[in-house]
Amino acid sequence: MSLEAAGFWGLALVLLASSLAVVLSKNLFHSVLYLAVALVATAGVFLLLQAEFLAAVQVLLYAGGVVTIVVFAIVVTERLVGERLAQTNRGVFTGGLVSLAVLVWIVVFIAGAKLPAAAPPLTGDLTQAIGRDLLTRFVLPFELLAVLFLAGLLGALFFARKEE
Repeated sequence: MSLEAAGFWGLALVLLASSLAVVLSKNLFHSVLYLAVALVATAGVFLLLQAEFLAAVQVLLYAGGVVTIVVFAIVVTERLVGERLAQTNRGVFTGGLVSLAVLVWIVVFIAGAKLPAAAPPLTGDLTQAIGRDLLTRFVLPFELLAVLFLAGLLGALFFARKEE
């Protein structure tokens, strides 16, 4: 087994374990910490795929930014409610069945796919191509996502305000 394959399987195990811990943990704060581990492991997979820009974005925006915002939301919500928040998982069995069905479908799909023996060579500056596409071809979804984030922020401010 090559070093790259061993790294992938190691990251895959960390990603799988931390993802399961996110949904199975009873403590909401611990779930967020497991989510941070899963996001960093995903960045590691991006690095193995030679997508350094995506790995950096994954760590900076998701593992850094989103997890920090969720931690602040938990802290503020617990302070407003006045008690610790516990995560209840009522649909674990149904979710497990759906996840198993999706896993079987993915395995069957990948087993039947014709994959190339080696990755095609990368040409040009990929970071520049991603930036150009985000600001030309995909500018509308990019801006709609910004509006969605703004709406979520305004909703959080509305719910966090003090009642008068």
